[in-house]
Amino acid sequence: MIDIKDLRDSIDEVEKSLARRGYSLNKDKFIDLDGQRKSLQVEVESLQSNRKNLSNDFGKLKSSGEDTEDLKKKIDSINDNLKSKNESLNLILDSINSILLDIPNIPHESTPDGKNESENVVLRTVGKITSLNKVDHIDLTTKIDTDLAAKLAGSRFAVLKGSLAKLQRALISLMLDTAQKNGYEEYYLPYIANRDSLIGTGNLPKFEEDLFKISESLYLIPTAEVPLTNIYRDVLINIDELPIKLTAHTPCFRSEAGSYGRDTKGLIRQHQFEKIELFKISDPSTSMTELEGLLENAEEILQLLELPYQVIQLCAGDIGFSSCKTYDIEVWMPSQSKYREISSCSNFSDFQARRANIKIKYNDRKELAHTINGSALAVGRTLIALIENRYDGKDSITLPESLIPYYGKSEVNLNS
Repeated sequence: MIDIKDLRDSIDEVEKSLARRGYSLNKDKFIDLDGQRKSLQVEVESLQSNRKNLSNDFGKLKSSGEDTEDLKKKIDSINDNLKSKNESLNLILDSINSILLDIPNIPHESTPDGKNESENVVLRTVGKITSLNKVDHIDLTTKIDTDLAAKLAGSRFAVLKGSLAKLQRALISLMLDTAQKNGYEEYYLPYIANRDSLIGTGNLPKFEEDLFKISESLYLIPTAEVPLTNIYRDVLINIDELPIKLTAHTPCFRSEAGSYGRDTKGLIRQHQFEKIELFKISDPSTSMTELEGLLENAEEILQLLELPYQVIQLCAGDIGFSSCKTYDIEVWMPSQSKYREISSCSNFSDFQARRANIKIKYNDRKELAHTINGSALAVGRTLIALIENRYDGKDSITLPESLIPYYGKSEVNLNS
C-alpha cells in the first residue's frame, strides 16, 4: 500500500509515477472522498467538543439539584447525530481504503520505462548453450504422468514417479542447503493462509481469482512469500535484528485464471508446483543492496547446476503489483529455443510492510521496514531445464557434480 500522505500532499506526482506502469489513478474520486472525510471529521470533532461541554454543564446542574431534562435532550440529540456522522465517516474511510488497496506500488527510479515484457532489459547471459536437443521434456520421459494426475485432480497437475520424484527431492535439498549456507533460516510453514495474510502481501483483494479459495476466509498459498512475510505482521523489529533472512520449501497453488491455452503440456504451468522461497526484511537504506544479494543467491543455484541462463530487469509496465523493482532469471529451454522464467526477485519497498504493519524500532523512532523476496528456484522448471539441457540422446541425463551427493549417482534414467 502506498502512503496516503503522498496522495494528499503530491497526488500529481503519484499519478505520474503510477502512469509509468500503466496504472490510471482515479485522482478525482480520491480527492472527492478525502474532502468528504475531512469535512465529516471536522463535524464529528465539533459534535464531540459540544457534547463534552454540555456533559460538564449537566454534571454541575445535577450536583446543584437543578433541572437537567432540557440539557439531557440536547446531549441525546448530539449522540444521535454523532452516531449518524460516524457511520457516514466509516463508509467514506472504507471507500478510501478500497482505493488504496487497489493501487500498485510506485516503480523505483532505477526501474526502466516500458509498457510490457518486450521492453524488459537483458542485463547478462551466463553459461554456454550446448544442448542440441529439441524434444520437449514431457516426451523424453515416462516418469511425468499428466494422465494419472488428471484422474486424481484434473488438468494442469502432474504425478512424478520413480527417478524423477527422487530427482525433484534432490533438487529441493540442494536449494535449501544452499540457502542455509547463505544465511537464510529455514521454516516449515502452513500451506493455507487467511485473508489478512494475503492482504498483507498484496494478493488480496485485487487478485482473488488467481487463488484457490477453500473457505470463507482461507486460501491455498500461491507462494511461501505469503506466510514468510506475515510471520512479522504487526511486529516491531529491533534494528539490530536486521537483515532478517528466511527460506522455505512449499507447494504453491495458483488457479492460472488468465492463462487458458498457454503452456498446457508438461510442468511449465501447473496449478500446483514446488518452489524454494528466499525472503528478507531490511532497513530501507540497504534494501536495494539486499535485493542484489538475493539475486546473487538465486543465480548461484543455476551456476551449481551448470545451466545456461540470463538475468533481465523488468520494465515499469511489467513489474508485479507489489514490486518497485524486479529482476527475472530465465533458464534456457532447448525444446522451445528460448529462455523461460525460473525466478523472480523483487524489492517491495515499504508497500507490503505498510499493509502488514511491519515496523523497525530505532533508538529515536519507528519506521516501516522494506521486504524483498525471490525464488531459488521454481523446482518444476529447474527439473525441465535439467532434463532438456543434459539429455544424453538416449534415455538418461548426466548430473552436475553439485547434485550427485543428493541423488546418489551421476546419471538419472528417465524411464525407470
